[in-house]
Amino acid sequence: MDRKKICFIMCTNNRQYREEAVYYINRLSIPDGYSAHVVTVEGAEGMAAGYNAAMKSSDAKYKIYLHQDVLILHQDFIWKLLEIFADPGIGMFGMAGAPQMAVNGVWWNGRAVGKLLSNTVFEYGEEAFDEIEGDYAEVEAVDGFLMATQYDLEWREDLFKKWHFYDASQSFEFRKRGYRVVVPRMEEPWCLHDSGINDLRDYYGERKLFVREYM
Repeated sequence: MDRKKICFIMCTNNRQYREEAVYYINRLSIPDGYSAHVVTVEGAEGMAAGYNAAMKSSDAKYKIYLHQDVLILHQDFIWKLLEIFADPGIGMFGMAGAPQMAVNGVWWNGRAVGKLLSNTVFEYGEEAFDEIEGDYAEVEAVDGFLMATQYDLEWREDLFKKWHFYDASQSFEFRKRGYRVVVPRMEEPWCLHDSGINDLRDYYGERKLFVREYM
């Protein structure tokens, strides 16, 4: 693993989304001696499968898995990432998550922490959950619109073959291996998620898989 390399990974099927996301990544401040690159996966059968393929193609120690419709606004994002991962006990962080997972497997159905800017077909604005005291809050699961890691663990493509619950699953897999999963304290949101309309065709089936496996 190259400890001076950062890899941004996204599954994509939309050129405009991809190019805008990469534009914002290219604007980020990179510490001296570090390098950053982007890996995109087209035609993935599901998010976990696409992420596994990209993960194995990069020797970067630090990997940021993000949706193609996420814009990283905080130009010092990489500096923050290195600060958080200076603690080897932290395996992954996200922008929003649940300190305790709801029994139905839906992280936002219980108490949540974090911040993001959200743009849907219905409204645009800041989604601010409970405030975080200290540098970060430890959580059971984070939302998958952005997930940053400093260790490589296989994504459970054996279970989650579509586009849902890969994020909660990976959060639980990190915790099973003794790593902490956290959400950092943010004065302002670090990301914009231009999520549009969610495709929920496989959502409920994959939720049942998650509950059966982890809850």
